[in-house]
Order: sequence, then C-alpha cells, then structure tokens
Amino acid sequence: MDLFSYSSSSAENRLLADRMRPRDLSEYIGQEHIVGPGKLLRRAIEADQVSSILLYGPPGTGKTTLAHIISEKTNGEFVKLNAVDASVKDVREVIAQAEDRKALYGTKTILFLDEVHRFNTARQDALLPAVEQGTIIFIGATTENPYHHVNGALLSRSTLFELKSLNAGHSLQAMRRAITDSEKGLGRLSLRVEEEALEHIAAMANGDIRRALNALEFAALTTPPGADGIIVITLAVAEESIRKPTVRADKSVQYDVLSAFHKSVRGSSDAALYWFLYAVEKLGMDPMTFLRRLIVACSEDIGLANPQAMVQAVSAMDAYHKIGWPESKYVIAQAIIFAVESPKSNSIPVAISRVMHAIEQQPSAEVPLHLRDTHYSGAEKLGHKGYKYPHDYPNHYVDQAYLPEALEDSSFFIAGEQGMEEKIRINQHNRKKRKPSP
Repeated sequence: MDLFSYSSSSAENRLLADRMRPRDLSEYIGQEHIVGPGKLLRRAIEADQVSSILLYGPPGTGKTTLAHIISEKTNGEFVKLNAVDASVKDVREVIAQAEDRKALYGTKTILFLDEVHRFNTARQDALLPAVEQGTIIFIGATTENPYHHVNGALLSRSTLFELKSLNAGHSLQAMRRAITDSEKGLGRLSLRVEEEALEHIAAMANGDIRRALNALEFAALTTPPGADGIIVITLAVAEESIRKPTVRADKSVQYDVLSAFHKSVRGSSDAALYWFLYAVEKLGMDPMTFLRRLIVACSEDIGLANPQAMVQAVSAMDAYHKIGWPESKYVIAQAIIFAVESPKSNSIPVAISRVMHAIEQQPSAEVPLHLRDTHYSGAEKLGHKGYKYPHDYPNHYVDQAYLPEALEDSSFFIAGEQGMEEKIRINQHNRKKRKPSP
C-alpha cells in the first residue's frame, strides 16, 4: 500500500492533523511563494514533472504534506524513507527496484527522504549516482540548513525550495476548515468554538498547524457537551489544551541567532541585547558563545577606535566565570551596550587582509640584515648590524626599513578617523612628514 494513501476505513483512528492533511494543492495552506498560482513548483507538481528537489524549513511548515501531494499526482512509484533509520542497504534496494521498474515498464521512481540532514555522507553518496543518471527522482526534506548538512554534489543536482514559518492566520484557516469538514474533520460533532479560543490556540501553536489541530481535537474530545448537546470550547478550555510552545533551537537556528547578535553589535544596542537574552533565556544557549563572539567583535568592528571595549568584554567573560548565570547578565549586558555604542573601525581586519594578500603574493620573505638576531658573537661578520634603536631618537621614532625589501613601501594598517584611531592617524601622518626624502 502507498505509504501516503488515505484510508477512510481507518480515518476515525487517526489524529485530526493526519485526517486533515491536504490531498492536493487546492487544500494546501501557506508557502504561496513556491506553490502559489504560476509558481515553478506548483507547475511541476500539476504537470507531474517534478525533478530532484530539497524542501528546507522549520517543523510544521508543510514539507511532508508537499511530498504527500506529489505522491498523489505522480504516475510513477513513490517511495518514502526516513533518514533516521534508513541504511545504505535500504537506499541500494530502492535504487535496484527503480532500475528494474524503469527498464521493464518505463516507470519513474520518486524517493522521498525525510530528515535528510540525519543521513550521513556515506548514505548520501550512495544516492548520488542514481540521481545523476535519472534512475530516481530525489525529494529531500530537512529542518537544518542544507548547505551545512547535505552533500554538495547532491545539493547541486537538486532545486532548493525554502519553506517559510507559518503564522497564526494559517493555523486559524486550518482549524476553521477542520471544524466545518464533516468527512475528515470535526464537522460531525455538535461543536462551537469561541473565537478567543481559536485565536489562543493559533497563537500558542506558533505557526505549527499540526500542533494547532491536535490541540483543537484534544479540546473537542475532552469537553463534555452541555445540556443542549453542544460542545463549547471556551478560552479556558483552549488554555488547558495547549501549553507554551517549546522554542526550536537546532544548530542552524543557533548560527542564525549568533549571526544576528554580531551584526547587531555593529548597529543596535536594543537588538544586540535582545538576541543575546533571547538565545540564553529562551533557546538555552551558552552565554560563553556570545562572550567569545563579543570579544571578536571588539577587535573586528571596534578595534583601536575604542580599546576599552575589549577590556569591558574580557572583564564580562571573567565575571561570568566567577559569579555565573544569571547574576553575570548585568555585567555582560553592560559590555554589549558599551561595545555597540563605541565608535567603530574595521581597520584591523582590513590590515590583516592586506598582509595576508602580500604574503600570498610573495614566495618568500628575507628579513633585512639590520633586523636579524645579533645575540651571538659572529653576527656583525655576517652583516647583521645597523639597527637604529627608536628610543634614542626624538619622539622615540626613527625611520628605517622594517619590512622585506620587496614590500618596503607597503602600508597595511591605515588608521581611521573614529575615536582613538584619530590620534593614531595623526601620528602616522606626522611620521610620514618626518620621513627623509630619498
């Protein structure tokens, strides 16, 4: 039997969310940017011309449902595997059967691989030749960033579709449909759901339609009918039927939040503080992750424009080690805000980039003779002499060659005009003025 087939005889034993799973695109909720009228994926599904694709998005956004719809529309064989328990042997068996099916009957095979991010490299590699040769059409579903977890070759041979998080409006649409559907939904019940109750479930479901439908069904089946035989789901009932959602915090989300934090350090105290506390208090991330990133930002994005930002950040890390969480949140918040409100400069990463480029362009570097080690007795005989000690000169500076000869006129660190770097910029300018003419 098809793994996605709907059996009316067993419908009453299935959860409402499964019974209400859309069977075609007319019932599908959300993701208009990829399956709306005229969109590429919709056209491919309707024409039964789906090629290898990857469906990427948070839980509850409709990835498996789209696969179900494709299985209903295809004239070929539709096979589902779950990456959690599927082995290389399972994959090879599917490929062998697909080869036989294609050779004997000219029938195509679509392989739907759920949670493809759980498939290790060896198992993904086993798929690749069959996808390249067209033996199977691959459909993968993942909640994780595919660029982090999917074989590059497999990713390049698949069209990536990103599914966006659904909202309360989508959940409301799904619940209202379930309430009035007498075939698959709750329409056979004498049921009245207060609007406040629907809105509460939709809000608490956090865009997860399955969660919203499960809560609605639970409320309907556990609430006794009144004297008039009508089951009334009030706000109080709804509040008991669905609890505060658990925030999803897989690796991709953590990387995104950390990225948002660092980018906010460059421009918004409010946002930087929000992402930090959201990650630690809501997602359960380690404060040290953000302290390390803050210290990097203090050099990469602030640098010598305000050297005290680094002092604040390192002190905050020290405070976290000594007094722990949550007491140290005040110290860390202070360091974050100090960094954000500091004058900014990226002269240090720019200087590093210039130096690295120069290193790549030079096959080797000769240390100038006057800069070489002179601690041994024969140094002068080798010509290792002539170094001028800057502290013996006015302003504790003397012009002499410090770089390899081929790079003698190079400038890597160029101070900016922000904060403390303005003084450094002036000092660099004055040194150049004091430099003797050739």
